[in-house]
Amino acid sequence: MTGAAHHLAPLLEQFLGGRLPVRLRAWDGSAAGPGDAPVVVLRSRRALRRLLWQPGELGLAQAYIAGEIDIEGDLADGLRTVWRAVRERGLHAPRLSAADLARAAGTALRLGAVGPRPPAPGTPAGLSGSLHSKARDRAAISHHYDLSNDFYRLLLDETMAYSCGYWTSEDPEYGPADAQRDKLELICRKLGLGPGMRLLDIGCGWGSLTLHAAQEHKVRVTAVTLSREQRDHVRQEIRARGLEEFAEVELRDYRDLAGGGYDAVSTIEMGEHVGDAEYPHFARTLHRMLRPGGRALVQQMSRGANAPGGGAFIETYIAPDMHMRPLGGTVSLLEGAGLEIRNVEALREHYVRTIGAWHRTLEERWPEFLSLVGPQTARVWRLYLVGAALAFEERRMGVDQILAVRPSPEGVSELPATPRAWYPGGNGP
Repeated sequence: MTGAAHHLAPLLEQFLGGRLPVRLRAWDGSAAGPGDAPVVVLRSRRALRRLLWQPGELGLAQAYIAGEIDIEGDLADGLRTVWRAVRERGLHAPRLSAADLARAAGTALRLGAVGPRPPAPGTPAGLSGSLHSKARDRAAISHHYDLSNDFYRLLLDETMAYSCGYWTSEDPEYGPADAQRDKLELICRKLGLGPGMRLLDIGCGWGSLTLHAAQEHKVRVTAVTLSREQRDHVRQEIRARGLEEFAEVELRDYRDLAGGGYDAVSTIEMGEHVGDAEYPHFARTLHRMLRPGGRALVQQMSRGANAPGGGAFIETYIAPDMHMRPLGGTVSLLEGAGLEIRNVEALREHYVRTIGAWHRTLEERWPEFLSLVGPQTARVWRLYLVGAALAFEERRMGVDQILAVRPSPEGVSELPATPRAWYPGGNGP
């Protein structure tokens, strides 16, 4: 008797528009597809039912989150194989006729997979209200960053930096915290920070740059975030380190910032949350908050020219309303606001290593994550980290540090003639 996998394989190939790039193992133990490929396991008929109701990326992700689909062995290898097939063999879903859909429904019926729509697993964002209104932006930030400080303490290193590190050594003793500290110091050097200067840190996260600039460079820092969990953590760290004289943190939207005259402004992987229509206003805010001659450092993710830079899974479970554009688009918007671009440094490969370190922590401390957030949220993060690292590896996404200056009316930038001082010890260009 033919097993479920043998019924499903031709159906899936029809939907893919080509030969299966993976081996399929069904809930009844049957298998089909190339023997040397990663094995995708359908653990129950419910997975097939979910995909009938929600075909495409989101349905597959939800089936994985729910534990209805798994990949044997290395999840990254499985996803890498699928992306390679899409890229090299041009797999794409063909337009299906009514007869095609009827045959698919008949196969599902024979396999006992027809039934009501399964509920979405985990905690989808479910935002409401106008796109990038202040209330909706607060909810979007809260969905991702207010998961709990305990969760991020478990995932991240002691710097609590949740952004791309800067890996300057191959020494086995050199680790993620070292890469983050080198990133923070690089930013401070690019901004030319020194005692008594004023820094505005927009989207400060858990305060890694705020605390580093205040503690190591005696800069007076104003940090802003939309996350209450982050605000509370940064306040606690400021008090614990005795930095009240140098640093303060506020729960504030960038659109509500007043004043100006800052020597420097930083925004580290926050611009992705601004939105496409709102980014010109955001760029003008960076310009407005700076004094003439002041510098802005924008570290921001980008997407490849022909890549979506997000997708249904990310939008639903990780970073709702996130928007990325190719690097050139962001540079153009910053220039349009009156900022002069002085340096752009690509960190794409650094992010592969950074996310890889977070993923190793997740796997090594898996029982602790399960206890803290439960299996479905833990699987959300496993899929997110593996998929994100692969997107940077394959150049579907990038991340860059963009240094800009607000020149004086006479065109004075106050920048050094060369960037040598930014890279002590020969660890840079």
